[in-house]
Amino acid sequence: MTAEHQVAFFLRELATGDTCGKAAAAKGLGKLGDTEHVAVLVRAAADPAPEVRAGAAVGLGRLGVPEAGAEILPALMDDDDPWVRSKASLAAIRLGLSDREVVDAYGRLLGDPDHHLRINALDALWELGVPSDVPALVWLLGDPADRVSGRAWNVVSDFKKDADVEAELVRTAQWGEETARARALLMLPDQPTDRLLPTLLRDLTDDPSAKVRRAVGFRLAHVKRPETRDALFAALEAERDPETASHLLFLLAGSGDERLLNPASRWLSDERSGPTAAMALGYVGGKAATKLLRALLTDPTTPAPTLAAAATAYGTMGRWDAVWLLLPLLDHAAPGVYAGALHGLDAMAKTGFRPWERAAVARALVTRLDIEPVLTGVTERVLTGLSEALPGLRELVDRTPSPLVRATALSLLDPHNATDTGTPHDLPIFVRHLDDTNGSVCQAAAEGLAHWVEETGTLPPDEEYVRDRLTAMASDSSEFVRGTAAKALRALDDCRNN
Repeated sequence: MTAEHQVAFFLRELATGDTCGKAAAAKGLGKLGDTEHVAVLVRAAADPAPEVRAGAAVGLGRLGVPEAGAEILPALMDDDDPWVRSKASLAAIRLGLSDREVVDAYGRLLGDPDHHLRINALDALWELGVPSDVPALVWLLGDPADRVSGRAWNVVSDFKKDADVEAELVRTAQWGEETARARALLMLPDQPTDRLLPTLLRDLTDDPSAKVRRAVGFRLAHVKRPETRDALFAALEAERDPETASHLLFLLAGSGDERLLNPASRWLSDERSGPTAAMALGYVGGKAATKLLRALLTDPTTPAPTLAAAATAYGTMGRWDAVWLLLPLLDHAAPGVYAGALHGLDAMAKTGFRPWERAAVARALVTRLDIEPVLTGVTERVLTGLSEALPGLRELVDRTPSPLVRATALSLLDPHNATDTGTPHDLPIFVRHLDDTNGSVCQAAAEGLAHWVEETGTLPPDEEYVRDRLTAMASDSSEFVRGTAAKALRALDDCRNN
């Protein structure tokens, strides 16, 4: 059947068919018809059957005549039937309609009982760059459907410099429904926050909603005034909700203020707020914090999340016994504890391990280099500069099946870092791994080779083979591999010319 025959069939169906036939014909006509068929679809949009009206909306969207859509679709977006409203709103989006009537219709859909229609309206307004019904838009920050409230957050964020939107945010932050109010508080710019300061200071402790108290705390943490900092500490001292206490501990932890000591110690035993309390103690430091954290690290009943946070905090404090408390935690059954202990060691590595700690750290981490791939970079930082790790790395690079670990081990053998008596013998390892099947490993080998030549001023015995391999790598699809290969070739040239 040709397109003309199909169009003729659709027209007959719309004139004499049953409800299902008319609905399907309206959609088909929109796909195959032309501007001359607008009037037919306009008539179908007034059909008593909602299925036909919905089909007409789809057809108008497909037909691609914005003028006709702008005339008919706003009314269909107010239809009594939610399916018709949905198809009409999608058709308006498809046509890119931005007429006042259409924007107003989107605004009304922001309050539609069907969350799919609220989503359609938000997507359309975001695309058009207009807020439409501002109170309805901001109200959706508290929508029970996450897909709606998340979109509303994005749309309001884009429009929050609009005077009407800002005013509505301030109003919602003062008197809105719980969830919308909390989110409005998070979005407030600084100037309205200053105006609301007396209200916020009161609600920090007095509001019955923990969600609102957390949002108020976040807002006040960005107000650099002594009275707000004092109010936050007072609120933390008085808080009884674990999640809110954790939130306040997090906001105040960076201050290292000794006023954190008492509330942090009180919340250590809570599974939800314990990790943040441990982190805060690490910032406070001192004898009391040290004693509390040490107790957590040596207590087998400490929950894993709190134990992990305590390990990181204790390492950050760099206490004399930190290494000996953290190394056993690398074997903990909970992966999070391993990560916490590793981050604690990483913090210690920044200031350098004591001579009697270096070998123990090296032995422990070389054998665990491939335990958590996402933490390999952290392990590499800890091992950098530990010559005690080099013998183990030389064995590991040839036996590990992990390309990531091979590349990391080669990087740690780099002569810029390697300083032991085995360093002059690392050249064959670099040359051997120029043939690795993994590009990152080849790159690490080429990098090590370049530095080895620069540091020793010596050309490799099999220079011709090395040049051939590096030349091949210089044509690799990866820009990084190409760049490293070129660098290694320059190092060879410079060494030969000197």
